[in-house]
Amino acid sequence: MEVLKIQHLSKTYGSGESRVEALKDVSFTVNQGEFVAVVGESGSGKSTLLNCIGALDTPTYGNIYIDGNELLSMKEEQRTIFRRRNIGFVFQSFQLVSELSVEQNIAFPILLDYRQPEREKVDEILEVLNLKERRHHLPSQLSGGQQQRVAIGRALITRPKLILADEPTGNLDSKNSRDVMDLLIRASRHYQQTILMITHNMSLAASADRVLRVSDGILTDLGGKVDEKLS
Repeated sequence: MEVLKIQHLSKTYGSGESRVEALKDVSFTVNQGEFVAVVGESGSGKSTLLNCIGALDTPTYGNIYIDGNELLSMKEEQRTIFRRRNIGFVFQSFQLVSELSVEQNIAFPILLDYRQPEREKVDEILEVLNLKERRHHLPSQLSGGQQQRVAIGRALITRPKLILADEPTGNLDSKNSRDVMDLLIRASRHYQQTILMITHNMSLAASADRVLRVSDGILTDLGGKVDEKLS
């Protein structure tokens, strides 16, 4: 089942001599439960791509479909609600609420939607992410790896159609990076969760189901099992 469909996506900044084409006619699809890594040099356009898909930026041209819903045809308020309910985000800098406990941070997207989280779902995520013993801790009482696990739990709690992970291991050491990657893979399998992840770490990208490379705004699908293509 197709969860994400991108058609002829382009993004241009500026005009005249200062014109920059950040994305050039990008098209691809991602199926349910697929874990896709996006790699590329700094300034290649991969962050612009993620921001457009997450409705954090607006492309110059093209279409974005999430679970069959065309994102760009929605009015701003409708798009905001759709994003909150259907897209989960995992950021490099964690972006946890410092005054909230682990379980409160995980439940935060549900509360933002004026709903009460189901205790069973929160408990299950705490179990999957090995955070049950930390449920009442504040972010300041956690390691970087633990904070990123909380961020992953926050992204999972709404059972979104798509999770966008922007350099989720960028602030972590090699062991914690591997642990976080393993947790993302486990979440993808356990919940049939669709994940699109930006990373500079080529060895981590090689663990994904499929790898996309962005270079000068142009996207190339490298497919799966691409260790030799990433070297």
